[in-house]
Amino acid sequence: MSREYPDRPWIGIGVVVFRGEEVLLVRRGRPPRLGAWSLPGGAQRLGERAEEAARRELREETGVEVGPLRLVAVVDSLTHDAEGALRFHYTIVDYAAEWLAGEAAPGDDVSAVAWAGLSALAPFGLTREAQEVIAAAASGRRMASA
Repeated sequence: MSREYPDRPWIGIGVVVFRGEEVLLVRRGRPPRLGAWSLPGGAQRLGERAEEAARRELREETGVEVGPLRLVAVVDSLTHDAEGALRFHYTIVDYAAEWLAGEAAPGDDVSAVAWAGLSALAPFGLTREAQEVIAAAASGRRMASA
């Protein structure tokens, strides 16, 4: 089944990775959102648990390893073509975690990676949904350390 013009949603996994007061971002290397900055992540494989998919995608896309994963949000990502037909539909399960090891470097289907300060995300042009997920993850992080 094709991810493009699907007959059902695909399950995507995203990870908000914190390193101090920075968050890890990736520039997409293929559709949907080719060239856009986003959170690392990708499609879950058949038989793969969601947390396993999160760790695999993070490793493949950035080379980074993280500690325990915390569920942050579930977001529907819908992309329509010029005629209004649904081109992509992902239901994205977003986790948050703290960086443990690895030098972030682009791999797999990303063209660039960046560590960005939580107060310096505007230049990356993140979607409203990505900004909300990062804010929720940061809020949960503060609550956990209080």
